[in-house]
Amino acid sequence: MTRKGLLYGISAYGLWGLFPLFFKQLQHVGSLEVVLHRMVWSLAFVLLVLAALRRWTWLREALRSPRLLATFAVSSLLLAANWLTYIWAVNNGHVLDASLGYFILPLVNVALGFVFLHERPRLGQWLAFGIAAAGVLWLALLTGHVPWIALGLALSFGFYGLIRKLAPLGALEGMSLETMLLAPLAAVALLWGHQSGSMPAHDTHTWLLFLLCGPVTAIPLLLFSAGARRVPLSTMGILQYLTPTILLFLGTLLYGEPFAGPRLAGFALIWTALLLYSVDGWRHRARPAAA
Repeated sequence: MTRKGLLYGISAYGLWGLFPLFFKQLQHVGSLEVVLHRMVWSLAFVLLVLAALRRWTWLREALRSPRLLATFAVSSLLLAANWLTYIWAVNNGHVLDASLGYFILPLVNVALGFVFLHERPRLGQWLAFGIAAAGVLWLALLTGHVPWIALGLALSFGFYGLIRKLAPLGALEGMSLETMLLAPLAAVALLWGHQSGSMPAHDTHTWLLFLLCGPVTAIPLLLFSAGARRVPLSTMGILQYLTPTILLFLGTLLYGEPFAGPRLAGFALIWTALLLYSVDGWRHRARPAAA
């Protein structure tokens, strides 16, 4: 493990956690319009990166594979759904629900691996999953409804990660293909929205924020890719908790969302499940090393 790789990983998850600070600046814009701009300007940014790296050889083969295009069409829709849910949650006072979604994501990944990849979770993982489910059920009983925002974020990104795990393209190439599939539709929707008057005109400051959506989206992903190549997967697994932890602090300390009593108990169950999950994973990796 290199110090540079660890820095890349911390930077990626740290920036993802700080996303509300940026997207709150676009609170006056509809969430759907923000997502459409995010698609368009993300494509512009990744094309610049591909041009700088001269990494185009993969594109010809990708465009010749209908199966690959279909796979990334599905992953791009899941990514768009995740972006829309996240931005709506941040700009409508549900940062803590977004935090909960990314806290339970590792356990959702365990369930998806069991169902679709025929992986066999260990007893500790099953126990962690059960405790997390109890936490989600408790929060559902507390609020009177299922925590759809948290589950939507976890499930959309979980299925997205499952598809990307099975797809052959790397992080930059995969994101480039996804934005190539999404951006034309997004551009048409934006043009129609502005011409029909359903989307209002914006000032220069807002347009600058739209332009920044490209690097804001792509840079953490590139940092993550660089970090994942340099540090063990187990280390990246621990670092991933940095994102929802930052979201938790932003939601409670900066945006004043309520976090006490029964809601704290629900989060405590999730944290207990994650602790059990992490300890089980550490013990499982330590046994072959000791042997």
